[in-house]
Amino acid sequence: MDKQDEPIDYSRPVAYDINGQPLYAHPPIIENYQDLKNKENNMSSDEPVISDATRLKHIKSQKIFPELVLNDGDFVVSSVKRHLIGLAVPFAAGVLSISLAFTVLFNYDIIINALKITGPAASLSNVFIPVIAFVIFVIFSEYIVYYIFTNNKFFLTNDSVVQQVQTGLFSNSEHIVSLGNIEDASYSQNGIIQQFFNYGSIRLSTEGDETTYRFTYVSNPKECISTLDNAIENFKNFRRPC
Repeated sequence: MDKQDEPIDYSRPVAYDINGQPLYAHPPIIENYQDLKNKENNMSSDEPVISDATRLKHIKSQKIFPELVLNDGDFVVSSVKRHLIGLAVPFAAGVLSISLAFTVLFNYDIIINALKITGPAASLSNVFIPVIAFVIFVIFSEYIVYYIFTNNKFFLTNDSVVQQVQTGLFSNSEHIVSLGNIEDASYSQNGIIQQFFNYGSIRLSTEGDETTYRFTYVSNPKECISTLDNAIENFKNFRRPC
């Protein structure tokens, strides 16, 4: 074979410069600079890659639940709803108290005659303001009960559970527990009323400090625990819940 037809070995220098450095007929083939840069960034970065679908869920959760502080890539899987039956007894007591107050007010002349009340107490104008003040007090009390009840919230995210506890008009706290720290999750429904109206309590216990978290008057607690168990399993298997 003619020497000119032999393939050129580009890995061998064809000449040397005045400084003795080799000169090649073709520069050595290397990987694309941008590809090398991307590889370097991927190797040096410890941040997880967040998919577009997860990012959209994160943005949507921030809009729907502005009261929550969500890390980048976290989103709300479920917002546990409380059954309004928890307000039945205090609201019934409030309605009954207000009804009795107005009954006394509108039938005060009959009451005076029946009880033979005399003196300043026999004047409707003297009892009108106290009765109205009592009604306003009952309404304000009912509002406080409603505010406390509805501001006790429980959220499940793809990373943790968040319990917002409202114990008074100006007293609240927040508990955040990583799904990886939850050792046991269970629910209970006691009595025919809870079974009939399908509400109950959920209970979480954590590893290590053995702290127990409870949330009462939960609508459909069985489904809530099922969703929570799936999220915990996905988290512990390094998967994200759908």
